[in-house]
Amino acid sequence: MKKHTFEDRSHFTTTINRKTRNMEWNKNRINQLFNTEFPVIQAGMIWASGWKLASAVSNAGGLGLIGAGSMYPDTLLHHIRQCKAATNKPFGVNLPLLYPDIEQHVEHIVREKVPVVFTSAGNPKTWTSVLKAEGIKVVHVVSSAKFAIKSQDAGVDAVVAEGFEAGGHNGREETTTMCLIPNVRQAIHLPLIAAGGIATGRQMMAALILGAEGVQVGSRFVCSEEASSHVHFKNAVKDAREGDTQLTLKELTPVRLIKNRFYQEVQDAYQRCAGKEELNELLGRARAKKGMFEGELDEGELEIGQVSALINDILPAAEIVKNMWTEFEEATRQPFLWDTKDTASI
Repeated sequence: MKKHTFEDRSHFTTTINRKTRNMEWNKNRINQLFNTEFPVIQAGMIWASGWKLASAVSNAGGLGLIGAGSMYPDTLLHHIRQCKAATNKPFGVNLPLLYPDIEQHVEHIVREKVPVVFTSAGNPKTWTSVLKAEGIKVVHVVSSAKFAIKSQDAGVDAVVAEGFEAGGHNGREETTTMCLIPNVRQAIHLPLIAAGGIATGRQMMAALILGAEGVQVGSRFVCSEEASSHVHFKNAVKDAREGDTQLTLKELTPVRLIKNRFYQEVQDAYQRCAGKEELNELLGRARAKKGMFEGELDEGELEIGQVSALINDILPAAEIVKNMWTEFEEATRQPFLWDTKDTASI
């Protein structure tokens, strides 16, 4: 397979042009794929990404995703129908492939003609052809170039490369976004979306320079007014500082969360060399719901990314999209990006 080097970027339709400083965003492959105004995707997070958030982001010009991972099939159906009523813009569903209700989830998605599905936590070959046969755009989330290639071979339309900084369940490779995006960019020719550690326009700018064509944003949208997560959890995210999150439970499913009493119980279990069975018992059921949806900050699992240290307020989702895009455009005008000798011809 040919590697697509940074010198050979002819197949990428969005570039930072020295001569014009303008982005031809109608030619951006992510915008073309999803029919969006901005290549900003709101992550489909469990206990946070319901129809209110997804529709708000889509109405603001990005792509909103409903997080099916925390929903029974009938609940997902309700959120899809509410989202369709709240926006005439494209939206999607994030669909973890490991859950037992996956077939019913897919039935609802197909019947309701959801235009976009992001899959994760499973083999993309399982459902990609089924969804694409119904005219649905399929994107798979990966944590390595190896899995990006497998996703491309499975026929997906785009790939999300999610780095070690991301909140919630994460890859075992522990590759940061700074290293992951160039690796994946060289490995595949598909449209590439960066995720993990992205909450500002400047971070979006960095992701695109590394080779991504769009960004998926999670933690920043947790602290949106429309997110269904509990206000206690939103405030905990808003108050988080550097070093307040940790990736743990790698023996089960790696997860990045805020250090709290539950996290300390996990660390104590490690100190006594607990096995998988004890860790599973400690994790139990509904820890994430307890923490993120019900607001139990001590005993709950508080999944969030490292970028929470940059989040200081709770805003409407549309304002988050607008702020990111405004900051991104300002970043493209910074003089260090261009040779000042060329400015006379701009």
